[in-house]
Amino acid sequence: MATMSDMDSMATKTYWQLPSAAQPAITESGQPDIGVARALADPASLDESRVSNRYDVIDLPTLNIAGWYDIFLQGSLDNFVGMRARGRTARLVVGPWDHFTLGSRWNAGRVGEQSFGLGSTLPDGRTLTDITRGWYDHWLKELPATEEHESGVLLFVMGANQWRQEAEWPLTRAEATPLYLGEDSTLSWEAPTAEGSGSGYVYDPADPVQTRGGNLVMSPEYPPGPFDQREAESREDVLVFTTPPLEAGTEITGRIRATLFASTDGPSTDWVVRLCEVDAHGVSRNITDGITRVHTEPARIDEVEVDLWSTSILIRAGHRLRVHVTSSNFPRWDRNLNTGEPVTEGTTTRVAQQRILHDRNHPSRITLPVVRN
Repeated sequence: MATMSDMDSMATKTYWQLPSAAQPAITESGQPDIGVARALADPASLDESRVSNRYDVIDLPTLNIAGWYDIFLQGSLDNFVGMRARGRTARLVVGPWDHFTLGSRWNAGRVGEQSFGLGSTLPDGRTLTDITRGWYDHWLKELPATEEHESGVLLFVMGANQWRQEAEWPLTRAEATPLYLGEDSTLSWEAPTAEGSGSGYVYDPADPVQTRGGNLVMSPEYPPGPFDQREAESREDVLVFTTPPLEAGTEITGRIRATLFASTDGPSTDWVVRLCEVDAHGVSRNITDGITRVHTEPARIDEVEVDLWSTSILIRAGHRLRVHVTSSNFPRWDRNLNTGEPVTEGTTTRVAQQRILHDRNHPSRITLPVVRN
């Protein structure tokens, strides 16, 4: 019950406790380490826990089921890719789900603030239970194989709200297409030509940007999925870059990465990038996001790569794409205290002066896998 009480106070107390690696909800009640403390003390110990280190010895067909807003999304996609790269039979099913609604019909196809329709709960018109049983019927009961026992992908394209069969992941026909951060909060398909252009903000770990949606498994105050991001966008410590309305529908299917030319005035900080869709009413909802922690030198310009994981979504004509750049997404990620202290020790915060360059010589950008029809 002491642990339950700690879990109930996550949003107001436990998430905020420092050092961030203390895990008070576990340690204060005398429970054993579940591997986190060990991994922080000895990062090499993570190797024995990673599926990706065992692809060569897993000589089995695999059925991978994932959700676009699940905390385990990218790991599931990577496992499919890893097994296919070794010639193993593997299937992948990805829907517009979070961790708790994988294929569930109780929420009527709604995730976060968006509804993707009842069809989103039935991959190709079947329940996940039927898909799983069909898979086992052949591989465990030796019943006759069908097309569903061959390698392939079934994915849900959000926006179009349709299921689609694919032979592979990632899609080779997806074109890596950069969108460039620019002056006056612009986001453009054209590379910047300006000299010395940049944007700055102040990041205070005592007042972090609050998590709202995304790939989450957290306390109830932080539900997963797509949510309106306009409150975050109104903050002075969130840089916002937006395209003009798109002239044609644009499908983004695959892994998204950002490249920032960034500097801070301290020894360490975090860089957060979020991709959003802005609808015809001006509502901005998150699609993907990512974070990179850097250890640097004050005022040094670093080229920073940020992995935003993967998605499949059709951005309709008239809608806009938007990119956030900031330094916190809390409590999804622990706050960087800007001091360079290890997460097992840091308890003191410092305010950081942040700068993102977006000029001809420093083309900060987000690279999207665009599928042309």
